[in-house]
Amino acid sequence: MLAPWLLSVGPKLLLWGGLCAVSLAGATLTLNLLQMVLSYARKWRQMRPVPTIGDPYPLVGHALMMKPDARDFFQQIIDCTEEFRHLPLLKLWLGPVPLVALYNAENVEVILNSSKHIEKSYMYKFLEPWLGLGLLTSTGNKWRSRRKMLTPTFHFTILEDYLDVMNEQANILVTKLEKHVNQEAFNCFFYVTLCTLDIICETAMGKNVGAQSNDDSEYVRAVYRMSDSIHQRMKTPWLWLDLIFYMFKNGREHRRSLKIVHDFTNNVITERANEMKRHEEGTCNDKDKDFPPRKSKCRAFLDLLLNVTDDQGNKLSHEDIREEVDTFMFEGHDTTAAAINWSLYLLGSYPEVQQKVDSELEEVFGKSDRPVSLEDLKKLKYLECVIKESLRLFPSVPFFARNLTEDCEVAGYKIVQGSQVIIVPYALHRDPKYFPDPEEFKPERFFPENSKGRHTYAYVPFSAGPRNCIGQKFAIMEEKTILSCILRHFWVESNQKREELGLAGELILRPSNGIWIKLKRRNTDES
Repeated sequence: MLAPWLLSVGPKLLLWGGLCAVSLAGATLTLNLLQMVLSYARKWRQMRPVPTIGDPYPLVGHALMMKPDARDFFQQIIDCTEEFRHLPLLKLWLGPVPLVALYNAENVEVILNSSKHIEKSYMYKFLEPWLGLGLLTSTGNKWRSRRKMLTPTFHFTILEDYLDVMNEQANILVTKLEKHVNQEAFNCFFYVTLCTLDIICETAMGKNVGAQSNDDSEYVRAVYRMSDSIHQRMKTPWLWLDLIFYMFKNGREHRRSLKIVHDFTNNVITERANEMKRHEEGTCNDKDKDFPPRKSKCRAFLDLLLNVTDDQGNKLSHEDIREEVDTFMFEGHDTTAAAINWSLYLLGSYPEVQQKVDSELEEVFGKSDRPVSLEDLKKLKYLECVIKESLRLFPSVPFFARNLTEDCEVAGYKIVQGSQVIIVPYALHRDPKYFPDPEEFKPERFFPENSKGRHTYAYVPFSAGPRNCIGQKFAIMEEKTILSCILRHFWVESNQKREELGLAGELILRPSNGIWIKLKRRNTDES
C-alpha cells in the first residue's frame, strides 16, 4: 500500500527538497553578498577623510586605473608618492579593499613597531600555496612560536660556517665573469642570481644544484614563473578567487610550477632526513660518509630544522620543515642577488666611491685572493656602507604590507579594521628630511657619526620591529663576501642612466632592462 504512494509522491518530495536547498543556498549567498556590500559601504564612509587620488570606481576602486605592466605600475606608485609626499599617507582602493600607503618614518613606526599589527596582508595569502604558513606568512601564536624556535639557527656562529659555501660559489662567479674582461658591456644580473641560488640551495638544503653550471635549471625557471604569476594576481582583484585564477593559463602554469618546486624540496628533505638517520644509526654507506658536507660542524639550515624542537620538545613535521625551507629559498636568493646587482651598478656609476672600496680591499687583503674570513668581513666597514646605501636607493623588497586586525590611528586619521597598510621603502628612503639629496649615492650617510639621531624607521630594507627579517645578517654576510670577491678581481664600469634601468616593482625590485656593466682587470693601468 505504501510503495505506490511513495512512487507517486517521492519525485515531488525530491524536487521540493531540491528547490528548498537551492533557495537556501541562494538566500545564504545573497545574505553574504549583502553583508559584504554593507561592510564595504561602512569602510568607504569611515575612510572618506583619508587622502586619496583620483575618483575610485565603486567596488573595483583604483584597480582599473593601475597599469598592468610591472614597470609602469611601479612608476605609477612612485609618481604618486612623490606628488603627494606632503601628505602623511595615501589611500587606494584595490577592489573593495582599502589600502593605505605609508612613506614617512613617523607613520611607518606606528605599524612596524606594534606588537598588535603583525598580521601580514591579505595579499600574502597568494604565497601560501608555495610557502604554506612559514615564518613569512604565519601570524599569531604560530608565528611567535616558530620565530622563537628558529632564531638560534641564525646565530652568527652558525652563519660563520656558511662562509665556505659563499667563498666557493663567489669564486665560481668570478671565473664565469673572466670572459667579459675588456669586452663590451654585458648584463650581469642573471650571473649574480645563479650564484646566490647556488649559495641558498647549499646553505638551506645542503644540496648543490649547480645553477651556475646549468643555468637552464627546471627549479630556477619554476621559481621565476611562480614569482611573476603571484605578483600579477596580487594586483588583479578578479583573479583573487582560486576558482577563477586556475581557469586561466597563468593559474594552470602556476600549479605546474608549484609541483616542480614542492617536489624538489620534498625530495631533498626526505633524502636529508634518511641520511641523518643512517648517520645516527651508524649504518651509513660510502656515499653518506661526507654528511654533513665539507666540515663536520657545517650544517645546512635543513639539518638544523630536522633537529629543532619547541618549548614542549616537539619536532617540526615534514610539512613544517618544507614551509620554512621554501620560505628561506624564496626570501634568501632573489633579494640578495638584487642587492648585489644594485651595488655593482652604483659602484660602476660612481668611480670615486669604487676607489674607496678598492683602497679598503687593498688594506684588508693586499694582493691576496684568499677566501674571505669572518674577521675580514668585520673590517670591510666602508663596503658595508656601500651595501646599505645601495639598499636605501634600491630596496630589494619594494613593498610590504600588513592587515589591520583592529582600528588604528595614523597621523590623526582613523584606519579601519580590515585595511591593508602598504609600506613603500623606495619612497620612505627618499625622504629629504632624513636623507638630503636623496637621489645621490653617498655611502658616508651610514657612517656612525652620520647615522646618529636618524629616525629608526627612516630606513627599513629588512623591515623593522617584531617582524623584521630574521635572515638579514646572513644577507649582509653573503653580499659582502660576493662583492669583495668580485671587486678584488675586477674594476666595474656602468654607463646606464637611472631612467634606462626600467625599474619593475614586482615581489623583488628588478631592473627590467638588466644591469649592464664593463669589467677591467683590477690593479692595472686600465683601471
